[in-house]
Amino acid sequence: MIRKTMIAAGSTTLLLASTFLTPAMAAESKETYRLMELFATVFEKVRAEYVEPVKDDELIEAALNGMLTSLDPHSSYLNAKSAKDMEVNTKGEFGGLGIEVTMENGWVKVVSPIDDTPAFRAGLQPGDFITHLDGEPVQGLTLSEAVDRMRGMVNTDIKLTIRRNGTAPFDVKLTRAVIKIQTVRSHAEGKIGYVRITQFSATTDTDLRKHVDQLKKDIGKELGGFVIDLRNNPGGLLDQAIAVSDDFLEKGEVVSTRSRKSEDTQRYNARPGDITGGLPLVVLVNDGSASASEIVAGALQDHRRALVLGTRSFGKGSVQTLMPLGQYGSMRLTTARYYTPSGRSIQAVGIEPDIKVLQSKVEPINVPERERRSEASLRNALTNPDGSAKQPASPAAAPADEHKGDDKTDTAAPPVIKLGDPAQDYQLARALDLIRGLSLYRPPAN
Repeated sequence: MIRKTMIAAGSTTLLLASTFLTPAMAAESKETYRLMELFATVFEKVRAEYVEPVKDDELIEAALNGMLTSLDPHSSYLNAKSAKDMEVNTKGEFGGLGIEVTMENGWVKVVSPIDDTPAFRAGLQPGDFITHLDGEPVQGLTLSEAVDRMRGMVNTDIKLTIRRNGTAPFDVKLTRAVIKIQTVRSHAEGKIGYVRITQFSATTDTDLRKHVDQLKKDIGKELGGFVIDLRNNPGGLLDQAIAVSDDFLEKGEVVSTRSRKSEDTQRYNARPGDITGGLPLVVLVNDGSASASEIVAGALQDHRRALVLGTRSFGKGSVQTLMPLGQYGSMRLTTARYYTPSGRSIQAVGIEPDIKVLQSKVEPINVPERERRSEASLRNALTNPDGSAKQPASPAAAPADEHKGDDKTDTAAPPVIKLGDPAQDYQLARALDLIRGLSLYRPPAN
């Protein structure tokens, strides 16, 4: 979750006069200066005696990154180039592979691939670990360094080595592309509107309203409800998460952010107006739903405005503030935790769905007509008085099990499921059934 904050330029004056400091404060200040001297000593020794020459700016950048990344997985220093890439990313267009990642135990972990990007088309999945980039291990790299290596010139290739639970490590070759993110997609599933939000960029709320309006026109008065798909949505801008939640709520708190100082607590409330007119909502989440998408799911769940269906979300309940540092780039610092309207923190816990549905593959069991059980198959059963029913043939003996005694197990990785297609997407199919059931209890439209 990113919140943009401007820092006023100016110099900071340290008041060291003993008349203004308590003994404890004075001792702490002296210790801080001793530690700063230690840093300066190490810095000079590296400059003078390291086996190869190193640039001052590279050393300082590495020190800043080390300080920030040691705090949590989401704080980091962004040099001028990385800061520019971040700004482009939040505007909805950037170059790269189309993958949201985090760092876990020294490995790069996939939070989620972005729809219709090289990473998505290659079948990368939430929870995958990237262990090597072009054959070189990622351990020892910071998250920013790993992301930097994955980015590059458009139409150039990179080989990722992936470790996935249940399969042997495998290589994936991806071609970098300009990632133009269409954050909202939609289509009609019969009398139900399906809306997928892939991330929260600067235009997400505006795009969502356009798609909902179009679905209302396309389906008409028989519109039964909406499925809001937030699966594999890694998050984005805080203000967009609040705006999207507000779109479906008439009143009440959307989210609160609480920092170290209690007086800095901020609460964000919904304004009157539900763009769906109160129609039933089902929100889909999975372990790739993080940050901003968890704010939306948590707000709608707490207000009992929507049923949340799927699997537990990622659990990123912290707010990062992007602080510009002038010509030197910016720093991304975790400054607060966010809480759902009921006051629960989802940090490292996630949003637990109201209805847990694992992604599954369902196949119909084709039973021949002659093997179907019915009243008519019973001996001496009464016939239909209309005389139209025909007595079926006696049930045939069950065929022998062709695979009996075969102990081989299929270890092939499951195919990539096309999200948004109910023929393949079991979670969506269940959500559509749920909306249909809820719509049965609504009075008919005038």
